[in-house]
Amino acid sequence: MDYADARKRMVDGQLRPNKVTDPRLLDAMRDLPRERFLPHAATARAYTDDDIPLPGGRAMMEPMVLARMVQLAAVRPGDRVLVAGAGTGYGAAVLARMGARVTAVEADAPLLELARAALPACVPAGAVRLEATDPVQGFAPAAPYDAILIEGEIPEIPPGLVDQLAEGGRLVAVIGIGRRQGKAVLGQKLGGSFSTVTAFDCATPSLPAFARRPGFVF
Repeated sequence: MDYADARKRMVDGQLRPNKVTDPRLLDAMRDLPRERFLPHAATARAYTDDDIPLPGGRAMMEPMVLARMVQLAAVRPGDRVLVAGAGTGYGAAVLARMGARVTAVEADAPLLELARAALPACVPAGAVRLEATDPVQGFAPAAPYDAILIEGEIPEIPPGLVDQLAEGGRLVAVIGIGRRQGKAVLGQKLGGSFSTVTAFDCATPSLPAFARRPGFVF
């Protein structure tokens, strides 16, 4: 497969027609070898306009949905960005290529192995800090963050992640209940308060770590 041509077709056929206009984002996704962030058996699907299954019941997010979420975060060069549920690291790599200083949090060991193998050849040294920990908890030692990207569908935004936002910081997530009928939302912390607005409808796989825990029944 000609991966360079596939990347170009992904950008021109999937991203540009779907309101992705940020030139830094388009350049990053045109240049990054997405196939390196997948298990070998899945590399032929790297540029399809669909989610790609990963080990452990996870998935790599559809390129168009990821691109629109990253664009919504309005990341500037030098911004400190947290990626929660970073999977194999592709979204973190896109943000790093756009000039962000990224902390990527992931608890799944096999996915972290893929990220550790792919990132050094794809982003500048030190541009992405990988942390093996619960994505619901974020990573407070590197906070506050100018932007937080939660890379998958969740039922609600954890207050602990909001606490790690800087004043004026943005948080982008897909809110849903596991039926692939989610809504991408943009949250912002202003004056110490946090509020969200719905940006667009989308379908993306849920993040198991963020699932609601059963409560006590009396």
